[in-house]
Amino acid sequence: MSAGIGGGEAAERLRRAAEEPGAGARILHDFSSAFRMGGFDWDLLTGTMIMDEAALEVFDLDRADYDDRPESLGSRVLPDEGRRLDTLVTQALKEGSDQYGAYFRIRRRDGGHQWTHTQGIVARDDTGRPVRIVGVVRDATHELTESAARLGLDEGRRRRAGVVEGTTAALADARTVQDVIDLLNDSHALEHFGAASLVVGLLEAGRIHLVAEGADGAFVPGTRFTRVDEPYPMSEVIRTLRPRFIDSARDFATSFPVLWPHISGLGITAAAYLPLIAQARPIGALGLLYSDRTGFSEDERTLLVALGSSIAQSLQRAMLYEQEHDLAEGLQQAMLPRRIPEVPGAQTAVRYRSTRLGQDIGGDWYDIIPLPGGRVGAVIGDVQGHDTHAAAVMGQLRIVLRAYAAEGHTPATVMARASVFLHELDTERFATCTYAEVDLATGVVQIVRAGHVDPLVREIDGSCRRLPVEGGLPLGLSAEFGRLDYPVTTLELYPGQTLMLYTDGLVEKPGADLDEGFQWLTSLVRRGPADLQQLADHLCDVVADRGGEDDVAILLLRRQAAYPPQRAGRFRQHVAQSDPEALSSARHMIRAAVRAWGAGERADEIELVADELMTNALMHTDGGAIVTLRILGGPERRLRVEVEDRSSALPRRREAGEAGVSGRGLLLVDRLSDVWGVESRGGGKCVWCEFTVEE
Repeated sequence: MSAGIGGGEAAERLRRAAEEPGAGARILHDFSSAFRMGGFDWDLLTGTMIMDEAALEVFDLDRADYDDRPESLGSRVLPDEGRRLDTLVTQALKEGSDQYGAYFRIRRRDGGHQWTHTQGIVARDDTGRPVRIVGVVRDATHELTESAARLGLDEGRRRRAGVVEGTTAALADARTVQDVIDLLNDSHALEHFGAASLVVGLLEAGRIHLVAEGADGAFVPGTRFTRVDEPYPMSEVIRTLRPRFIDSARDFATSFPVLWPHISGLGITAAAYLPLIAQARPIGALGLLYSDRTGFSEDERTLLVALGSSIAQSLQRAMLYEQEHDLAEGLQQAMLPRRIPEVPGAQTAVRYRSTRLGQDIGGDWYDIIPLPGGRVGAVIGDVQGHDTHAAAVMGQLRIVLRAYAAEGHTPATVMARASVFLHELDTERFATCTYAEVDLATGVVQIVRAGHVDPLVREIDGSCRRLPVEGGLPLGLSAEFGRLDYPVTTLELYPGQTLMLYTDGLVEKPGADLDEGFQWLTSLVRRGPADLQQLADHLCDVVADRGGEDDVAILLLRRQAAYPPQRAGRFRQHVAQSDPEALSSARHMIRAAVRAWGAGERADEIELVADELMTNALMHTDGGAIVTLRILGGPERRLRVEVEDRSSALPRRREAGEAGVSGRGLLLVDRLSDVWGVESRGGGKCVWCEFTVEE
């Protein structure tokens, strides 16, 4: 620093003065006049230091108070500063330096402190021994005050610029308008800029919508929505696209007399209103309110404008995000059922939770399908992908699966046909799905799973267990690879038990495998509320708190405990010729149905006859069979069994063979039923029989 102040020509003249005895006084006088400084000539051999009048004035000393000895300056130089200065000079002399310089403080006669600068040139003899120092001293108070101010200004500028950069970086993660406002309020941006609070208004359809109100009590009635042409600061900056800096409370009151009476009691002393401009058009305005300052420097104005630009970009990004997500979510909601029908004999609850990642909506869906005969279909599924295309595919798949189920197809057929439909769509997406058909009168449940996660069953006591269900390939893939035979799992849902279907977003935990996810979910369900709606809300809330990158769909179905036996009903199921599981499932369903419908003592007879008719159809025709059970009204209550096939050949009653193994089918039908017959049905026939049952 000393070289920068006294180096160059000045140092060279000092050096000549040190080498030419007698010329020093003249040169020092020239320095004093030119640089407003004083000089000294220090003879190291005698210890005397000659100081001119200007130098004595720098030290605030009278000539009578100075005896040409350096020790006489001790009353002026602060002790710590004197020791530091002595050390500096000693090091320069020992290390062979030819000059030194330093800033130090002195105490003036009025008690005030003064910054002083000294620079000396060291002269040495032929042996290198220092013999003389010629130097200058000057008052550096003004210089250091200006430097400190510049340093403080630079530091303040750097700090505020850092705030803008840090705020911009933080805003990059904001996804919604509220995220932006929360970040500005919660960050240190306002603190570093000295603002007490902020207000934000967004331009919507020609009006300014106030979305951040500032400090408590700052909201002015009637300003939630304002026009651009009204006399408010936000309106002005949006109209002019120029920032408005209000330097004082008086300036505020004069410029905006309509607004000021409402906020004059808040202690606002200054304000900065900035237009929020993105892509060359205004999207709103930002107001920063101050309570302990007046006026704004050029640097502050520039940085505040930069802050406003950064906030505008973030707000526009958040607004576009919300618009895109609302559009995508609206599409998805349109594809989901608008309402869930009432299901006699059951309680149901459905939920859908979106991750809200812009357009990244999922293809998750649920559906409840009322079926004839007191049955209901429950569907949960997930189309691959997280975009609007996934939602569109989901909507189409939900509709066709619902149609196939309503047509009366078995669960395996419903799933197979849905897979073929998806495969034939112009898409590369596949879908996982679980379809459960529940007979609420009997409690019999037939479940088909296509690459989906296993369901759960919650017991009456609240305990929960995973329900292993044999599954097939996901929809679309099973058709592509020709593996459309979906196995059917049959179970009985007792009154009070709850069947839980869900998508994998509920069971997948970040950093955990699927088994751990199932354990976590079963434990969560076990501790959850007993009420079905509250349980569904509880699951969604916990998943939201846990976080996750996938949407979640939930379907809960609880069989009612007090559901009375059905006095009338209808059961219909298709049995494929080469599907023993379908035959076994049909037998199970028939057994449950006849007991639920009050067949009484004739239940075993009805089961045996129905089984014989199904077996005959499968053995003696080229296709499968459709079995139908229904209660007929009239003077007496009758249960009718129908088995349809695609063969037009009429059955004939014959005696059993020698082995006594076959030939008894129609004999059993004739002996056990009250009446039976055969009807032509298009290209096939229907063998039917009826049983009188108790009321």
